[in-house]
Amino acid sequence: MKKMTALFRTSMDELRSVRNLTMVALFGCMSVVMGYFTIQIGDFLKIGFSSIVQQFVYYLFGPGTGMLFAGAMDILKFAVRPTGAFFPGYTLNAMLAAVIYGFFYYRQKISLRRVFASQLVVALVCNVCLGTLWWHMTTTQAQAAFLPVLGVRLGKNLAQWPLNSLLYYGTWEFMERAGVFREIRKHIYTRRV
Repeated sequence: MKKMTALFRTSMDELRSVRNLTMVALFGCMSVVMGYFTIQIGDFLKIGFSSIVQQFVYYLFGPGTGMLFAGAMDILKFAVRPTGAFFPGYTLNAMLAAVIYGFFYYRQKISLRRVFASQLVVALVCNVCLGTLWWHMTTTQAQAAFLPVLGVRLGKNLAQWPLNSLLYYGTWEFMERAGVFREIRKHIYTRRV
């Protein structure tokens, strides 16, 4: 627990640098733009690219910075392109997912196994459990049975899980081999734990 607390604090210290704030803001802009390139497959399945960009923030800057970034991005994306009414539970989901990804990726050796594990935890906790709860609380169909909807969302997230994992890992590996992250790290302030 002490290690996680120290990692979170170190991540929050990343925001003390103007360079880091600028880099996070650039990733935010890229995320908004990439959000327009979502591929819809049927009624329930979609492949989005903005989450990949956001996960790079969690990888480079950690859970604390990632949490604030995810909350700000959720509100900004809603303001730019609203889909329904605003509900703070979904912003909480985005922030919790950022913390989870941050603990899995920040200052860790990225492997396919680690990516699969992080994507599964986020899918189950944030998307299936909490996402279904928020949907149940906000929809006019609140009388609908909670468990059948939970089952449908579980199936959808389990179907998307390997695709999301492979998409993120493949993009991360390409950027790592191309030296993009090495160049970014040269220009950002990092405090050692």
